[in-house]
Amino acid sequence: MSVVKINVLTVPEDQRETLEKRFAARAGAVESSDGFEWFELLRPVEGTDTYLVYTRWRSEEDFERWRDGRGQAAHAGPQGDKSRPAATDATLWSFEVVQQAAPRQG
Repeated sequence: MSVVKINVLTVPEDQRETLEKRFAARAGAVESSDGFEWFELLRPVEGTDTYLVYTRWRSEEDFERWRDGRGQAAHAGPQGDKSRPAATDATLWSFEVVQQAAPRQG
C-alpha cells in the first residue's frame, strides 16, 4: 500500500497568500515524479494557523528519491531567490495507508 506524507506548516496570517502563491508557482514540480500519487494543499478554516501539505506515494523509496532530488530543488525556490520562508515552523508526519475507500461507481 501507499505511504502518506503530511507536511505541517505554521503560517502566520500575513504570509498565507505568499505560501499559496509559492505552491501555485511550482505546480507540476512533483506530478511527474516516479511513484507520486496525490497532492493537496489544505488551508486552515478556523482557529489555527496550520496548513497541511498532503502527498501520497507508491512507496517510501519513491518519496525519498523525490525528496533527495527534485524535492530539494522545489523547496529551494527560484535561483537567487532570497525570500524568507512563509512558514515559521514545519513538521513532517508519515503514515502507511492500511485501508482506503473510493466512491461506488454506478
